[in-house]
Amino acid sequence: MTTGADAVEAQCKRFEVRASEDGRVLFSADEDEITIGAEKLKVTGTEGAVFGHSVETPHIRAEPSQDLRLESPTRSLIMEAPRGVQVRAAAGDFKATCRKELHLQSTEGEIFLNADTIRLGNLPTGSFSSSPSSPNPRQTVYELCACPNGKLYLSPAGVGSTCQFSSSICLWS
Repeated sequence: MTTGADAVEAQCKRFEVRASEDGRVLFSADEDEITIGAEKLKVTGTEGAVFGHSVETPHIRAEPSQDLRLESPTRSLIMEAPRGVQVRAAAGDFKATCRKELHLQSTEGEIFLNADTIRLGNLPTGSFSSSPSSPNPRQTVYELCACPNGKLYLSPAGVGSTCQFSSSICLWS
């Protein structure tokens, strides 16, 4: 072990730091693994923690009154678990925002939306009138239509379905 003005260096097979009260290992290092055994690991740098490879942890939590951010500035962020991934906002909103497409996929089950209100904003509206010469400008009831490619649109509600009359919307890009 060498102690100098600028550094403390040690060469050994295993290095440990133990708690003075009960002797439990707070930090240990060997050639294969570094273990931090404290109750809490706090990273205070402005850039947070950067990991070169995968991270496994049973719990990630932000400080009280602080936002928690998991970010991958140049690549994808992937969360995997053999028994599922749960994201919950117990006291606020949950928002998923992306620049291009948002995919919700279930390969063996269903996608279940359970809410008092489900709103779909900015859907295109088709046009339909029961007679070509008398369009109804006060239309307030619409039906939700689905194109063969999965695109959704609104069509003014009629006595029967009006979806088939607005199929040109399915061709919009």
